Amino acid sequence: MPVAPTVASTLGVDMPAEEFRRHGIAVIDRLVAHYASLHDQPAYPAVSPIDLVPLFDGPVPEHGEPLDAILADWEWKILPNSSIQGSPRFFGWVNGGGTQVGTLAEALATGLNPNPGGWRAAQAATVIENQTIRWLAELMGLDATAGGLFVSGGTMANTAALQMALRATATWDIVADGLQASDRPSRLTVYMADHEAHVSFKKALDLLGLGRNALRLVPSHDDFTIDTAALEAMLVADRAAGMTPFCVVGHAGSINVGAIDDFAALADITERHGLWLHLDGACGALGAILPELGGRYAGIERADSVSFDGHKWMGIPYECGCVLARDASRLKRTFGVTASYLHEQPDDALEAFDFYDRGPQMSRGWRAMKVWMSLRYYGAEGYRRFFRRTIDNARYLHELVAGHPDWEVVQPEPSLYIYSFRFRPAGVAEADLDDLNARLADEVKARRVALVMTTRIRGRVTQRFSIANHRTTRDDIREVFEAMTRIGRELAGQGAD
Repeated sequence: MPVAPTVASTLGVDMPAEEFRRHGIAVIDRLVAHYASLHDQPAYPAVSPIDLVPLFDGPVPEHGEPLDAILADWEWKILPNSSIQGSPRFFGWVNGGGTQVGTLAEALATGLNPNPGGWRAAQAATVIENQTIRWLAELMGLDATAGGLFVSGGTMANTAALQMALRATATWDIVADGLQASDRPSRLTVYMADHEAHVSFKKALDLLGLGRNALRLVPSHDDFTIDTAALEAMLVADRAAGMTPFCVVGHAGSINVGAIDDFAALADITERHGLWLHLDGACGALGAILPELGGRYAGIERADSVSFDGHKWMGIPYECGCVLARDASRLKRTFGVTASYLHEQPDDALEAFDFYDRGPQMSRGWRAMKVWMSLRYYGAEGYRRFFRRTIDNARYLHELVAGHPDWEVVQPEPSLYIYSFRFRPAGVAEADLDDLNARLADEVKARRVALVMTTRIRGRVTQRFSIANHRTTRDDIREVFEAMTRIGRELAGQGAD
């Protein structure tokens, strides 16, 4: 494609075409080398931001620097001092590995730099976002009436869902008076299983002004799924005590053990009680696209809203959360706004392309582009293959743990890619195991074996692997497990054998 000549009136903002091409190729070359070496780079750099401050400290640049010098900092300052989320041995939190097609999509999206808050500023971008949302909803088995949008991540997706729940169940003029209405009921409450209430819900309750005590924790079964009988009893008791339940949250892949609640049973309860059902699927809602897990996801189509993060299991570059509503009209009823500078002549046929009416943001980045390109490049079957590989890795880790005398199984065989387990060698007192497991994870990172984190399961410190990266192999799992066993025995004073 021919390149238009540089116009002098750009006043030095834009580079000459050949210079832009040269630097662009230099960036791509660096990324090619980065992706090619992902298996060789340590997942964790064993440095802290405090160590790095002197490296980046300096006065505000008064004059511009050559771009070659700026790009050189990638090799010498940035890459060696960064956790490598694309590494097949990055097992912390729930971070996808990122993909090359996603990187290219981000470049194109930022090059065009649209604002898909409304269609007038981003015609193609808003159409692509709607199409991508429809694809995802269809793959997950949701009804054709479902709609949604991409947001920054799970916190904003869950906040948006709770806001929809409030608007849908409020008996007062919540749009005009919010939570300051004189006739607002007291103690609005949200319910979810007690074993791991994700911290995003605390942030959501903060943002909505409901207070963290609004979250009511329901007992869970031994398999970490919510006890629906206990939930129903709690709803009845709380109402009798003057509380006002408005939302139940089910886990569609919980953060520490990948638990999947009984969606159909939760839908029955919320329908009987007139409550909103939200499924927090940040980690695992997309498992619904796997036919072999269909039974575990039965009833997902009955949820009022579902959230998930594309930047987790899908490997979409950050940031890319998503919230879906079973009834797409709920989005506008919750977030709809009007202003003369947005438009003077509304058009019902075009409302579906004004995303400022469907979510919490006005200005938005073009998150849909990287999902749209990824789905087209890999296809649904490609993602099914990726997902199955990560689940197989988690189940393989479970086999290693179950078959080794130094390790303790703390959860059922994983259904998804998240797995927690505990180092428990013979001869170590119970009172010392929490400290031993914490030191083990720290030492594994310090020795740059892998990035692993701990969590608490039923109050006990355990190792936790999130195996969301499609690059991870069984060899990676086995080698890291064996290294952790050696290091653990060393820390326990038992030698390496």
